[in-house]
Amino acid sequence: MSGGEQKPKRYYVGVDVGTGSVRAALVDQSGVLLAFADHPIEKWEPQFNHHEQSSEDIWAACCVVTKKVVQGIDLNQIRGLGFDATCSLVVLDKEFHPLPVNHEGDSRRNVIMWLDHRAVSQVNRINETKHSILQYVGGVMSVEMQAPKLLWLKENLRETCWDKAGHFFDLPDFLSWKATGVTARSLCSLVCKWTYSAEKGWDDSFWKMVGLEDFVADNYSKIGNQVLPPGASLGNGLTPEAARDLGLLPGIAVAASLIDAHAGGLGVIGADVRGHGLVCEGQPVTSRLAVICGTSSCHMGISKDPIFVPGVWGPYFSAMVPGFWLNEGGQSVTGKLIDHMVQGHAAFPELQAKATARCQSVYAYLNSHLDLIKKAQPVGFLTVDLHVWPDFHGNRSPLADLTLKGMVTGLTLSQDLDDLAILYLATVQAIALGTRFIKEAMEAAGHSISTLFLCGGLSKNPLFVQMHADITGMPVVLSQEVESVLVGAAILGACASGDFASVQEAMAKMSKVGKVVFPRQEDKKYYDKKYQVFLKLVEHQMEYLAIMNDD
Repeated sequence: MSGGEQKPKRYYVGVDVGTGSVRAALVDQSGVLLAFADHPIEKWEPQFNHHEQSSEDIWAACCVVTKKVVQGIDLNQIRGLGFDATCSLVVLDKEFHPLPVNHEGDSRRNVIMWLDHRAVSQVNRINETKHSILQYVGGVMSVEMQAPKLLWLKENLRETCWDKAGHFFDLPDFLSWKATGVTARSLCSLVCKWTYSAEKGWDDSFWKMVGLEDFVADNYSKIGNQVLPPGASLGNGLTPEAARDLGLLPGIAVAASLIDAHAGGLGVIGADVRGHGLVCEGQPVTSRLAVICGTSSCHMGISKDPIFVPGVWGPYFSAMVPGFWLNEGGQSVTGKLIDHMVQGHAAFPELQAKATARCQSVYAYLNSHLDLIKKAQPVGFLTVDLHVWPDFHGNRSPLADLTLKGMVTGLTLSQDLDDLAILYLATVQAIALGTRFIKEAMEAAGHSISTLFLCGGLSKNPLFVQMHADITGMPVVLSQEVESVLVGAAILGACASGDFASVQEAMAKMSKVGKVVFPRQEDKKYYDKKYQVFLKLVEHQMEYLAIMNDD
């Protein structure tokens, strides 16, 4: 190439569908985020533990944000498109029209959200089968997975939904179908949420045993019988209709998708850490635990060989990083729990007013307020007599017990702003203690973890990050791009375009270290005590339950 010529820039679009909004980013080939947009999506809660969305509303939001991020860009330079989304269940009829997942018969609401807990009875019956497939989900299936939700639909909405259904999609797969017209599913979704095996495919005996033999009879056409690895190029790329909707050119490469947390893992776990003084620099990528923390948190650890961790999902082969087994721990509510605790406090209106007056978020204000009241001691020591058990929506890992409840011990009659700030701190610490609990379970089973890689909304909160470092005793790596989930989605698009030879190559080139937060080793003894109390809380909860259930 002659000296005056410059290679044209190559861009990728990542689209991330979260719990409350759709976000999109334009990302270049070195992983730099050049444009960002977000748009809210509707949610319905017709009754307790029933959470629903609309696939049409979600797609419309995808179109709004994608058009925004490509404004002013030469569309010929956009090489690939990648989607990630929550692992919610989308139901369509045989002509791909929405079907109702509710008793009201509202077909607009055709998505059962990931955090929906309606299928408790169904998941209990599935777990009672003790089918061998359950060893790949930590021994116990979660109510948040798709099999119990499908069984609920069959048992509760037979005529209005089940009998008319032609297609059950995981939300990330629905998006890639909408973009390409290809009904092939991503290995990520099917392996992690639908019991598919990367090596053996579907297990007929499982579906027959749990009462969903319908899928076996039609060769799994409704839930997916063509499966592709994440990042694989789908069909002929973007259809003309989807291109018009999204403001892109037809034929752009579209990738097989990822679940949102897995896209976050992809966006952070492969970063080049040289020059940061991290112990993981000389260690394999398997020494890294990616924690994707937003409304809920997911803990992604990979290994060369399968590791079975009681209460932790997986091992899943090639579900996130090709060629590696994935274990996925998680906490069902984290960001949602912090909001719940803060917004439910009597001093919340005062906090809102003061934060607004300072043009700060309520959490930035609380962090500075904690610094004000801590005096000479480390901020974490303010909770010496206030302890929280964070399972207000059951325990996903490592106890896999959705009946567990939240606990707070150490309350007083105080209702002022100091009291709210300290309760907020104790909640953040409880979430970090939960991460330690998951990490220790993974290590006991054979993982060797030395470094946390954090991304997602909560990773923007410096208190949340520091508490994770202090409580786990490990350094926390933050990405240069805070929107790591979107970078992960863009990495998929980059792979589908053929611009990178593999997902691993794209990860190494497009994910970069931003900041490293080290633990305050001098506070270790205090947090070891907090952890002892943390474990006692759940032990006591089990004892209370036994007392109350004793005849």
